[in-house]
Amino acid sequence: MPSIAIHPSLDSGFKATDAVFSGGTLVCNCATNPVKVRVKGDIAHNHVCGCTKCWKPDGAVFSVVAVAPTENVEVLENGDKLAVVDPTALIQRHACKDCGVHMYGPVERDHAFKGLSFVHPERFQETGWAKPGFAAFVSSIIESGYDPAKMNGVRDRLRDLGIEPYDCLSPELMDFIATWTAKKSGALPS
Repeated sequence: MPSIAIHPSLDSGFKATDAVFSGGTLVCNCATNPVKVRVKGDIAHNHVCGCTKCWKPDGAVFSVVAVAPTENVEVLENGDKLAVVDPTALIQRHACKDCGVHMYGPVERDHAFKGLSFVHPERFQETGWAKPGFAAFVSSIIESGYDPAKMNGVRDRLRDLGIEPYDCLSPELMDFIATWTAKKSGALPS
């Protein structure tokens, strides 16, 4: 076990991915009547996230989260166990009321991410999803009580894993949001 734990799916050595992940079924942590959510097709922008809103498994400092088109996300079983964690949040995180696992989080408000749902790929029954490509909101782990004096070690560990740490989103996603905002305001043509 590494001296600085990030997330169980990374700390134990990430498994090789398939060239194209064709989707799968996310399953909550309940031993009986688990919530099952189907994601059709591949996921995108898989990353580790240090924010205080994302669900993290026990012992994890970061979550692992990716997006899929909301139209490709479907609750298959036990949807009656789901509740939105924070109705005022941009990401409408639907969590299992029994075990607490966030199953999917659509963005429904007017935003660059509207039409996408956030999912935690380690909940897939299937293997082969892409390794996280960056770390977002790294400094936010301090808000959860992480020792600020250990942050350089966290960033070094992320880089050792091939995951570039950011205190926002990746440059590509920040450019995407800024472009969307500029088109909405008229600063760029639609």
